[in-house]
Amino acid sequence: MKVLSLVACKPLIFQNKSVAIDLRSLSSIKLLILDVDGVLTDSCIWLDSSGEWRRKFSVRDGIGIRRLIESGYQLAIITASKAEDIRMRVKNLGIQHFYEGSINKEPAFKDLQTKSGLSPKQMAYIGDDIFDIPLLEAVGFSATVPEALEEVKRIVQYTTRHPGGNGAVREVCDLIYRHGPLATTQTEAGKA
Repeated sequence: MKVLSLVACKPLIFQNKSVAIDLRSLSSIKLLILDVDGVLTDSCIWLDSSGEWRRKFSVRDGIGIRRLIESGYQLAIITASKAEDIRMRVKNLGIQHFYEGSINKEPAFKDLQTKSGLSPKQMAYIGDDIFDIPLLEAVGFSATVPEALEEVKRIVQYTTRHPGGNGAVREVCDLIYRHGPLATTQTEAGKA
């Protein structure tokens, strides 16, 4: 009898159950796609004195993103928002693919497949709202945050323990880093 490798997490903040994922779902992931508001941020925005919308981003999420990029993974953002603070964050982190103003995310997703040369099954997506559902259903690994809409939580493979904007992205980045297709290469390189 073959035993599956599973990761078990502590009970979720907003659910009365533990989450387990089949690590094989991460074995072909080569690209992580992120939503912004509610995933990379806590969904809150404010208007500064110059009339620009501002968001708070997690440094830990940024470290997870950079580590994936440095390990050979591709990263993408598909967001409905159009804001300078997001553009600055994308540039600072070196995220390779960026789509803004995409309320309907499917055209950006199709373009991303063409540009990256990857199939949807080689991609992971983290989203939290109804606009994210078509992509969450299409990718090889889907995740959301504890405060996501119930419709989203019902369809994803994984709900993070950490909230959006406060380590949720890092949590998924670490899973991919440890169990994705480049994990063996990273482990072997660390032994050299």
